[in-house]
Amino acid sequence: MEIRFAGVTKQFPPDIVALQDIFLSIDKGEFVYLVGPTGSGKTTLLRLVTRELVPTKGRVTVGDINIRRIASHNLAYLRRNIGVVFQDFRLLPDLTVHENIAFVQEVIGVPFQSVQKRTNEVLDRLGLWRKRNLFPEQISGGEQQRVAIGRAIANSPSILLADEPTGNLDMDTADEILQLLLSINASGTTLLVATHNQYIVDSYRQRVIELRKGRLIRDERKGRYRSDGDL
Repeated sequence: MEIRFAGVTKQFPPDIVALQDIFLSIDKGEFVYLVGPTGSGKTTLLRLVTRELVPTKGRVTVGDINIRRIASHNLAYLRRNIGVVFQDFRLLPDLTVHENIAFVQEVIGVPFQSVQKRTNEVLDRLGLWRKRNLFPEQISGGEQQRVAIGRAIANSPSILLADEPTGNLDMDTADEILQLLLSINASGTTLLVATHNQYIVDSYRQRVIELRKGRLIRDERKGRYRSDGDL
């Protein structure tokens, strides 16, 4: 699904402007980095896509759904079609690797046999089959992030949002995670990755959108983490 921002401003009480007058179009199947300093509005932008927030002004559309005017039945459809990956993994500590990935399918009522088949497919794709019966505390940080990605793609979403997915990882592991995200994008999933990782952005050149103080200041195809003018 494509993502559109048309004149979007998001303000929090009493007068904190997190995003201001954002115009942005992300086409189906694109891979986009979202960069900018802490407090620039990256996470707010992602939360508008998932409809955790609604814009103060302007319009956000995901596919043909207007985020502000979404009906309850469309909200469930929307969130089923958006996977989210967080920096802190957010795995359920009392569930195994297999159970963490299966859980997101079970809560939306996917039949048991389908859950088992899809979970096994995801485990195999992520190279986690041998770790399927371990708990999160028994695997490495990189493996935990793979489980988090597996959970996010278990329902075959059209869009995958990743908020600092390599923030807690060493460089080699971050590199592996980025290659995994690229492979997911290659299968047709739209990816929007918020990151501070300059090495990743500069090594795997994709479209770069830069925010600063809530404003969109750069939109560059195959961009670097910093624009040439900042070097």
